[in-house]
Amino acid sequence: MNRIRLITLFVFALFIGACNKQQEQPKEAKKHFEPNWESLSQYECPEWFRNAKFGIYTHWGVYSASMATGNSDWYGRNMYNDWHPNYKFHKETYGDQKEFGYKDLVPKLTGEKFNADEWAELFQKAGAQFAGPAGEHADGFSMWDSKVNPWNSVKMGPKIDVVAEMKKAVKKRGMKYVVSLHHSWLWGWYPTWDENTDCANPEFAGLYGPKIPETSRLLKIGDEKGSYPMPSPEFERIWLEKVKEVVDGYSPDLLWFDNRVRILSEGIRKQMVAYVHNHSAQNNIERVFTFKRPDFPLGVGTVDLERERMPDIYPDPWLTDTSISKSSWSYASDLKCYPTNRLIDDLVDIVSKNGCLLLNVAPHPDGTIPQEQKERLLEMGAWLKLNGEAIYDSRPWLIFGEGPTKTKSGHLADQKFDGFGAEDIRFTTKGDQLYAIALGWPESGVLPIKSLGLIAYNSKVKDIELIGHKGKLKWERTEEALNVTLPKDKPCDFAYVFKINFKENK
Repeated sequence: MNRIRLITLFVFALFIGACNKQQEQPKEAKKHFEPNWESLSQYECPEWFRNAKFGIYTHWGVYSASMATGNSDWYGRNMYNDWHPNYKFHKETYGDQKEFGYKDLVPKLTGEKFNADEWAELFQKAGAQFAGPAGEHADGFSMWDSKVNPWNSVKMGPKIDVVAEMKKAVKKRGMKYVVSLHHSWLWGWYPTWDENTDCANPEFAGLYGPKIPETSRLLKIGDEKGSYPMPSPEFERIWLEKVKEVVDGYSPDLLWFDNRVRILSEGIRKQMVAYVHNHSAQNNIERVFTFKRPDFPLGVGTVDLERERMPDIYPDPWLTDTSISKSSWSYASDLKCYPTNRLIDDLVDIVSKNGCLLLNVAPHPDGTIPQEQKERLLEMGAWLKLNGEAIYDSRPWLIFGEGPTKTKSGHLADQKFDGFGAEDIRFTTKGDQLYAIALGWPESGVLPIKSLGLIAYNSKVKDIELIGHKGKLKWERTEEALNVTLPKDKPCDFAYVFKINFKENK
């Protein structure tokens, strides 16, 4: 065998060996999460959420059926508090709380007109990119076919698996699916220690929770420390099983937790988050896990603020959940909606700070969404259809905005916020495109954008467009501001989007 042939055979053998080795390389292992905070902080917020910006969910449950006035989503608790208006309403409308308790409202959640496709169609027309129901509120009534909780919407009330029906309808329309869970509130929610109510009857412990001492009650609204002793191991076991049922059975793209989870032991919280994250990894689900501070450490999920927003641009994507009404999250006989202008302005403000909005609607106990709420959603959808390019897939600019109005900080702070004015402007970007969104229409006919004055920003403006307006705009740039002359007619009824294009520096 000559030398050349030997070399050829040797090279060929190396080539075959390399190919076999490449074929033997194991596939990249899926990420695995251990139940400790360091491992759980490997969570990464999915890109779809960064782009989606706007979602809708619903508070529809037994609490909706009370037909009370005011704040009805806490009806199950407040109907047993003699200082609360719901107590008097219940006694006058339904009778004594020992004879007619919260459990007796279950049949009144009839849902005879519930149509998941109609809900999802409305949410899509509103411009929502993710949507879904409250899976279980604080009242202990599951809106899915639960195996660990006999008090659920399949066995009682509307006899519908709401979580399943909504998933099918939402996913069919290409939206991401949301389920919210509030069930840590159940510990101490009802006065199970009070023999003058039906809550003390062990026959109904599946709904009202285990009988616990009065010291475990919620001392006052918003007081999350008013519980001693803390939840029992059995309560925690069932709490975790409910989460697993939703995750395994319905695989939501966004799993949302209400506050007060930190009354549960740290071990059970770690187990839960690890279970959710591993389910996401094993099933290739780009899932958002949202929570309220300080129930979990930063980094293990996406932060959610209730009726509140960040005061400035936050480096990570975040969420605000708020309701279409100031007074209640669920249906009430006197429910009044925020004006559409307020809802759109809030969306714009939140997006300018790197956040997303999850807006709640409050269906009627028969399963329909009231007309006033429909109108708000359709008006939001019309605005987004015209101006959505400044919202969807956008990112924050150098600053979130300008103007005299300061948003309030703190839990539920938006309930004390009166809205924005004509001088308030918010910014978003998409690539090199800058959008300036005016939250009002100045009576002077000129919109001054101070952040783009010659002494504030060193780039040359090429041209300015107003979305929805045909024709060129007149503008002048001074040291103090970029002054845009407004056209005679408004292009839409709410926030106004200006596209600002810059000349390339050479």
